Amino acid sequence: MPAPGGPPDDGEARGGLWAAFGGLTTRGRSFLAAGVAATACAYVLGQENLLRVGLLLAVLPVVCVVVLHLTRHRVTGSRRLAPARVPASAEARVSLRVDNVSRLPTGLLMLQDRVPYVLGPRPRFVLDRMEPGGRREVSYRVRADLRGRYPLGPLQLRLTDPFGMCELTRGFSAYDTLTVVPRVDRLPPVRLGGEAAGHGDGRYRVLALAGEDDVIPRGYRHGDDLRRIHWRSTARYGELMVRREERPRRAHCTVLLDTRAVAYEGAGPDSPFEWAVSGAASVASHLLERGFTVRLLTDTGSSLPGHDAPGGYTSSAPDPSGAAGLMLDALAVIDHSEGTGLSSAHESLRGAAGEGLLVAFLGDLDEAQAALAARMRPRGGTAVAFVLDAAAWAGAPEGGPARRAAGERLRVLRDVGWTALPVAPGTALPDLWRLAASPGALGALGSLGAPAGAYGTTTVPGTADGWPVEGAPGVWAPPHAAAAGRAGDMGDAAASATAGGTREPKP
Repeated sequence: MPAPGGPPDDGEARGGLWAAFGGLTTRGRSFLAAGVAATACAYVLGQENLLRVGLLLAVLPVVCVVVLHLTRHRVTGSRRLAPARVPASAEARVSLRVDNVSRLPTGLLMLQDRVPYVLGPRPRFVLDRMEPGGRREVSYRVRADLRGRYPLGPLQLRLTDPFGMCELTRGFSAYDTLTVVPRVDRLPPVRLGGEAAGHGDGRYRVLALAGEDDVIPRGYRHGDDLRRIHWRSTARYGELMVRREERPRRAHCTVLLDTRAVAYEGAGPDSPFEWAVSGAASVASHLLERGFTVRLLTDTGSSLPGHDAPGGYTSSAPDPSGAAGLMLDALAVIDHSEGTGLSSAHESLRGAAGEGLLVAFLGDLDEAQAALAARMRPRGGTAVAFVLDAAAWAGAPEGGPARRAAGERLRVLRDVGWTALPVAPGTALPDLWRLAASPGALGALGSLGAPAGAYGTTTVPGTADGWPVEGAPGVWAPPHAAAAGRAGDMGDAAASATAGGTREPKP
């Protein structure tokens, strides 16, 4: 909103005083008509007292229009939005403030703010008479179930004079924007691979060059720490030389979001595409908090805005929440693409580094796109795919041709080392995220709404909570999963069943 005393919108500025007469109320028009009629009758009949009454009736609404027109520019309004960025299905509070900066009191004010119909009904408030220098504050709440950017405003004030003769609308051209970002789920801290080896601060740092014994120093610069002077090189070159500083090394992750319109069906907050967008936002935010540098890639091969690191990666330093906010803003307005394949994303990933973590949220895949997605797996890294089970979302019966075809698509990805998990209606991302880091835990998919047998996995009867015993027949585990499980903590989902029905963590 404009600052107090800001100009009205262009339509009001062009209208001027003559346009103000269009704001006469029924009372004002009646007074004006009665005054004109009484004045005419007084002139015809020669009644001086009737002439005085007629002039009073005719002049009163005119004076109200002129006074209201001159004083309405001294009534200002402002808006405050808190917060300006909210997740889907969350509420935001909008506070409106009206100030009377003139020396005259106002009449009744009707305050109205324009909001999109998605956010709810248009809020309207009636404010009492405002004294000179007075202030009134009101607030309302807005809520959107669909992500996006929604304009709020312009704010409109309907002013009336104390006699109710005229009503004028004061509008402001400025507006605020409410950003509704995808819902972010809290993910469990599991190890999926792609992280730097070791523990502690040292695992995020490497020497800028080959190593301690092969230091290439640089010349001394004003302000360098004297403790970093390399005396051997100083004696060799005849000038002060300092050791190069260490540079941070962070684990890399690419989050691939399939936005093809042909890969998703349905719309609305519970549609599979919204699940994929929310999943990409959750994974990106989670990995940024864990110190990763994250690249958010779409099927078109383009990285979403907000990249401050080479190669299209968004760094988490120094503020992970700020980096996550940039990605959430981009995901708030992302829409379906017109592409039909994943070739552009494959070309973009082929030119990237071979190490790191790749997390893909894929829509419905046909045979050709499944084979193409299989080739996206980085050679030296870890790849996790959350694949939409379109047959399950469409309500296809279990064991039918559509469900078996979906299982074949997953098997194509798993054969080359992907950790491929199906996404069925009602599946929670934190559960799938925990399964992705658990060796042999794909047999628990049946408890998440997807039949285990449809995806090449089986559960062992008698195991606790439906978790399979590692190494049992029919239980598939990705080639890299066992090594990853031995490298670090795999979470609660890495427990195996014992003879007594209890679970013990793996060594």
